[in-house]
This record gives sequence, structure tokens and C-alpha cells, in this order.
Amino acid sequence: MKYPKIPLAQSIIEIFRTKGIQNIVLSPGSRNAPLTLGFASQTYFKCYSIVDERSAAFFALGLAQQIQQPVAVVCTSGSALLNYYPAFAEAFYSQIPFVVVSADRPPHKIDIGDGQTIRQENVFANHSLYNANLSECASEANDKLIQEALSIAKTQNGPVHINVPFEEPLYEMVNDLSVSPSWFSEEPLLSSTPEIEEEVLSIWNQASKKMVLVGVCTPRTVAQRYLDQLAQDPSVVVMIETTSNWHHPHFINTIDSIITPFTTEDFEVFQPDVLLTLGGMIVSKRIKAFLRKYQPKHHWHVDALRAYDTFGCLTKHFTVTPQVFFEAFLSRTTYQPSQYNQYARAIRDRRMQKSQAYLSQVPFSDLKVFEIILAQIPKNSQLQISNSASIRYAQLFSIDSSIEVFSNRGTSGIDGSTSTAIGAAVGSPRPTICITGDIGFFYDSNALWNTYIPKNFKLILINNSGGGIFRILPGHQETEVFHTYFETTHQLNAEHLAKMYQFEYLAAHDIVSLQKGLSALWTHHESPMLLEVFTPTAMNNKILQEYFEALAD
Repeated sequence: MKYPKIPLAQSIIEIFRTKGIQNIVLSPGSRNAPLTLGFASQTYFKCYSIVDERSAAFFALGLAQQIQQPVAVVCTSGSALLNYYPAFAEAFYSQIPFVVVSADRPPHKIDIGDGQTIRQENVFANHSLYNANLSECASEANDKLIQEALSIAKTQNGPVHINVPFEEPLYEMVNDLSVSPSWFSEEPLLSSTPEIEEEVLSIWNQASKKMVLVGVCTPRTVAQRYLDQLAQDPSVVVMIETTSNWHHPHFINTIDSIITPFTTEDFEVFQPDVLLTLGGMIVSKRIKAFLRKYQPKHHWHVDALRAYDTFGCLTKHFTVTPQVFFEAFLSRTTYQPSQYNQYARAIRDRRMQKSQAYLSQVPFSDLKVFEIILAQIPKNSQLQISNSASIRYAQLFSIDSSIEVFSNRGTSGIDGSTSTAIGAAVGSPRPTICITGDIGFFYDSNALWNTYIPKNFKLILINNSGGGIFRILPGHQETEVFHTYFETTHQLNAEHLAKMYQFEYLAAHDIVSLQKGLSALWTHHESPMLLEVFTPTAMNNKILQEYFEALAD
């Protein structure tokens, strides 16, 4: 077995191996050669080589999202490191374990005019859980910094940065280790039972209107028996987003369809006394606007690490996992007589009837396309949904409970959705379908410059010739400024990109060709496949607006 000659590189590789950091995404470069050669020469590590650093980082993020273990990205010095930042911020807000290892020049080479050199230390300070700025020589102090970084990434579910100065020569290898890293004990993971005060129980048990709102959650975060118990409480309304991965027939899973047509009187009736929130970021702007204006008396959030005061009325944070919370909480709650759940479900049923009536006659459009696609996603798949309009349309429809749904909702950016989906496809045994819009796809087209894409990876590209989300947002006007600087109108298509990256390519322009394309998509497994669906730019927002109008009582 070969090792890099530089002792500091040896220490890093040995510590990573011992601590179980197995997946390493390498961005080709020179300054990081000691690490690249060291990781690649040991069969323990699963190494991936991805040239575009931004895409590499999102690929690693998707992989970590699925295996729920830290994944490391390794880059050379200079601006390469800065390209990791979008994924780094996403890892911070989505609570995904993520390790950046950046090779650097020694300190005396910084700011003297040397090439490919920037100030790398603490460059992610605003979003990093830990910054390990190593000294040039292997040492006990360095060993401790590396181990602390890895421990924090794993226990606090977030990104850390290890900056490593190397002096030339960089490519020399040796047969034997020259280091024996010092080992430090890790802080034990705490899984204490939450303290549920009698006052909290009293408030919950006496309230006749309790809302549970669930954002982004990893599948099987909470045992189904607890979801069933919540669903049976007549005083509880459970509102779930597509990314929650919660399922029950009594839950409200199309939030915007329910509340968009509400009158002031409806909002007042629906205003909860107690709001219990779980999971990550909420997609629906409408539910956020509702709860900010019609605030509950009590807002409790359950999360082992952090709580955001999204609605400006947070009163309590339970610092445990949702599973641990419900184990301790639900056994001590009682059902309160109430019409709240029945009221919400009656509204949902009326909305569903009106929705089906409208959709039965709606022409080919973004809305119709999402209805057709989401109804046909194969069971037991993994569905990765891009941000902007894609994730918002997905909130309007039910998705089979066997399908796991993910989206980069931490920062809600479009910049790495396809790269994340491909990394997730590598990390999951499930077949992966990615749905993305045209701007997000072309922005992240280097995601396809990747030799690790599984043969059963499916990419559905909704091409409406621009940033369709801006037509939905308030203030849209048909002007040259809007088309050029907001919608960024274009006439691009993905056919030649698909062929260059050896994807099978299909196109759809109407319902018949869409159904034919989907049929081929689900049955083709010899290579990755891209189905590009062209929808009418000018009609999409009008059809969506009419959809919400048609739902009103």
C-alpha cells in the first residue's frame, strides 16, 4: 500500500479511515495531490472524481443526504474552494453532515503574489460548524483539530472545513507510514427523554384547535403509529408538505390548495390555538403568511439541534428528535372533543372535487404535466425535485406513500439540484427520478459531466423557455425588462447536451407524447434517460391562477 510522503497528508487519511469517513469526492488539482493520491491508493475509500467543484460539492451533498453519514470533498487551493460554498450553505441549513478539505499554500505564500492563492482560512465562517486551520507539520494539535471537525459534522449534522497547507513536492509516495496519529475521545451522543412539563400537557390537552405543520423530513423520521395517533385526534389538523415524507389519509397534503381560496372569516376559524412544527424549511408561502398574520397562542418546535422562529411567535423548543419527542409526549395526551379536524377534511374534500373537475379540462401546461407525471412515478422510487416552480407545483398533488421525496430546501437555490440528485442516486438503492425546470437544469448542466450516474437514473426537464416562477410571483408584467432580466427567456433545448453525456433523449410537446415518453422512461434501464417536456410559456401562470380561483367555495 502506498502513502503520500507528506506526514500531514498521512495523518488526515489515517484519521478519516479510522473515523469511518469512507466517501471522498475529489476535485482534480495539484495542491491537493498528496490527499488525492493517498485516498485513491487505499481500497477502503470510495473515491469519486468530479471536475466542476460546485457540482462535486452538490454531488457529495446528495450522497450524504442518503447515507446520513459525512461525505468529504477535497479540492486544490485558490478559487476552487469558493465553488463549494453553495453546497456548504445548503448543508448548513438542511442539516447534512459534510466535510470540506481544502489544500492550501503555506502561510508565508499567502498575499505575496503567488498563483492560485487566496485567503482560505475561515472562508466559510458564517455557515461552518467548525473550522480546522491546520499547521504545516503533522502534530498532536492537528490531529485533535481534524478529529473535532469530523465529530462535529457527524453529531451536529452540518458542514465543517479543514484547511491543509502543503509545501512542494506534492506527488511523492512512500511504502510506509511515518505518523501515528494521537486519538482523542469524542463527546457521547445524548438521547435523553425530553422534559414535558405539566403546563405543556395541559395546554395541549385543553386546546380544541391544534395544528401540526411538517416541513422537510428524512423518511421514517417518526414511527407510523405516532402519525396514526395524531390523525385520530379530532382537535388536531396535520398539514404536511411533499418533502415531509409523512403519510396518512387524514393529513392535509396540498396546503396551498386548501388555504389559497380562504376568506378572512375562514382564516379566523382555521387559526390554531397551538402550533407544533417539525422538520426543516417550509415551501408554502401561503401557510407562512397565514400563520404570521393569524398567530397561534403557542408555537412549539421539535428539533434536536435548532429552531427557527419562522412565524414570529415561537414559545418553546424541544431539543430532541421528533421520534423521541412523540414517544414521551403522545402517551400523556388525551383527545379533546372538537370539529377542527373534521372541518379541515371537509374543506380538503371539496377542494379535491373542484381540483379534479378543473384538471379534467385543463389544456397542456405546467400544471397538467405535473398532474400526469406525479401520478405515474413508479412505487418505491426516490424523487428529487428542483427548486423554484418545480417544488411548488409538486405541492399541489398527492404522491404515493412508497416514494421518498427530497429537495434542496435549506437555501432553496436552483444551483445544484441535478448534481444533488445524481449524488443521491449513487447513495440510494432506489431508482431515482429528478424533476427540474429549464433554468435550473441549464445552470447545473455540468452535473451530467459525471461518470457515476446510475443507468436507471431518470431526469424529467420541464422546459417552459424561461424562469416560469417569475410569472407566478406578484409584479409580473409583459415587458422587455421582465423577459430579459427576470424570466430570462431562451430557446434552448437539452437534446445535444443529452447526447454529449450519453443520456437517452426523449421530447414531449403534448399529452400524447408525454404519456409515450413516460412509458419509455419507466421501462428503459440500459442508460440514464432525459425526457424534456416543452410547455407553453404564456399560458402556464394564467392556468395556475384559474386553478386556484376554481377551488373557491
